[in-house]
Amino acid sequence: MVAKIHLGNSLYGALRYNGEKINKENGRVLATNKIFNDGSGKINIHRVFEDFKQRMPSHITTEKPMMHISLNPHPDDRLSEDQYTQLAHEYMEKMGFGDMPYIIVKHEDIDRHHIHIVALRVRPDGTPISNQNNFYRSKDICRELEKKYGLKSAERQRITPDMSITKLDPNGDIKRQVASIVKMVGMRWKFQTIGEFNAVLSLYNIRCEQTDGRVNGREYHGLVYFALDDNGNTIAQPFKASRLGKFASRTAIDNRFERAKDKVDVTPTKIMATDAMVAANGKDDFIAKLKEKNIDLLLRYTSEGRIYGATFIDHNTMTVLNGSRLGREFSANALERWFNGDGQKPIVATQQPNVDQTQTNPQSNNQGQNTSSPPPPDPIQSQPNQDQQSSNTQSGSQSHSGSHSHSQSSSNSQSHSNDYDQPTLPGLDLFQVGPGFDPEEEAFIRAMQRRKKKKRRGPKL
Repeated sequence: MVAKIHLGNSLYGALRYNGEKINKENGRVLATNKIFNDGSGKINIHRVFEDFKQRMPSHITTEKPMMHISLNPHPDDRLSEDQYTQLAHEYMEKMGFGDMPYIIVKHEDIDRHHIHIVALRVRPDGTPISNQNNFYRSKDICRELEKKYGLKSAERQRITPDMSITKLDPNGDIKRQVASIVKMVGMRWKFQTIGEFNAVLSLYNIRCEQTDGRVNGREYHGLVYFALDDNGNTIAQPFKASRLGKFASRTAIDNRFERAKDKVDVTPTKIMATDAMVAANGKDDFIAKLKEKNIDLLLRYTSEGRIYGATFIDHNTMTVLNGSRLGREFSANALERWFNGDGQKPIVATQQPNVDQTQTNPQSNNQGQNTSSPPPPDPIQSQPNQDQQSSNTQSGSQSHSGSHSHSQSSSNSQSHSNDYDQPTLPGLDLFQVGPGFDPEEEAFIRAMQRRKKKKRRGPKL
C-alpha cells in the first residue's frame, strides 16, 4: 500500500475535489470521524465544511492546518468497503490523528480503487500535530497493515533509465501511466523538436501539445498531454504538465532539446537507413527493412493523404530524427515522390574518397606501393640512357617538392586506379600513369621519405 500525504491550507478545495468525484458517481463517502454523516454515501460540501470550521481553533500556529491523504493498495488487492474503512481508521490512529476530525472517501474513477482522507491537523489549542518524519512513519505503518491484512506490497517504484516502457493501458491508472512514460522517455531518448518528442510518445499512445496564451496580463507557455487508444482517439481528460511533475514541463522538455544537440550522432542511423533504401522496392518494403534494423519510420499525412512529415526512431541509439536531419533523400518530400508520386527512388548520397587526403598521406602511399606490383613501364622509358638517369637524379634532389607531388599522383594511380569500375568518372584522368613516370625517381623519393620519418622519430637509443 502506498500513502501520499499533502499538507495545505485549502480545506474547502480538498472537500470540493472529493465532492466532485461523488457527484459524478465515481466516489462514495465510507465514514467520518467527528463530522456529520447521513450514511447515504453522498456529501453536502457546505455542511461538511461548516462542521470542520467549528472544529477549527480561532487561533492557530501553522499555515497548513489540514492534510489530504490518499491510500493506494496494490491493484491486485480487492477490498470491500468495510475493509477500506477499517484500514483507514487504523492508519489514522497509528499516525496520531485518531482524535482529529476527518472524512473517508472511496474513489472509483479508475480500475485501481483507493481512498482519500481529508483531516484537520491542529489541536484545540491551535498547535499542529507534528509532521516530522511523516514519510518514514507512514511507510512503516503501511508495511505493518499489509502484513496484518495479507495485502500485497505496493511500494512506490523508483523510475530509472533502464526500466522497460510499456504502452499505456486504458484500464489502469491513466495519470500515473502518462507520468511514468513521459519521464522515462525523457530520460532515455534523444530528441530536438516537439515533433520528434511526439513521435516517440506515439509509440506508447500519448500525445503532447504546446499551449501558449496570456492570463491576467502574463504570458504562459506550457504543455498538455493526452492519453490515446490504439486508433489515436483520446480516452481521458488531458493532463497539464504541472499535474505530472516538473520533468514534464515546457522548461524541462526545452532543456532536453538543447542537451540533445551535443549528443545526437546521425551517422549510425543514416548508414542503416541508406542500406534499407538501396535494397527496398517501395514503401512497405522500406518500412520492413528499417524494422529489421530496429528502426521505426513514422509518416504523417495531410487530410488529402500527402506525406508532410517523416521521423526515424532508432531503437539502437535511442535517437529520434526527422528525415531532413538524415539528408534530403530521407525528407518527407522525397518520400512522398517515391511512395505517391512518380515512383522514382531518391538518389542516396554516397561517400566519395577524399582526393586531397590520399595525396598527402605518404604512409598509405608507401603501403600501396609495397604491397602491389607496379605497372609495366613505358617502352620508351624502359631503357633510359645514363644522361637521363643522372639528370633525373639531380632534378629529384634539387626540386624535391615538385617531384614529391608528381610521385604521389603516380603512386595514387597504382593504389586507386583499380577501385573504379567506370573510367569515365570525373577526375579519373588525374590518376592515370603517363609517359612521365620514372621508376628510379619514385625509388629516390621513397628513400627520402623514409629518411624524413627516421628524423622525426629520432635516433634509436
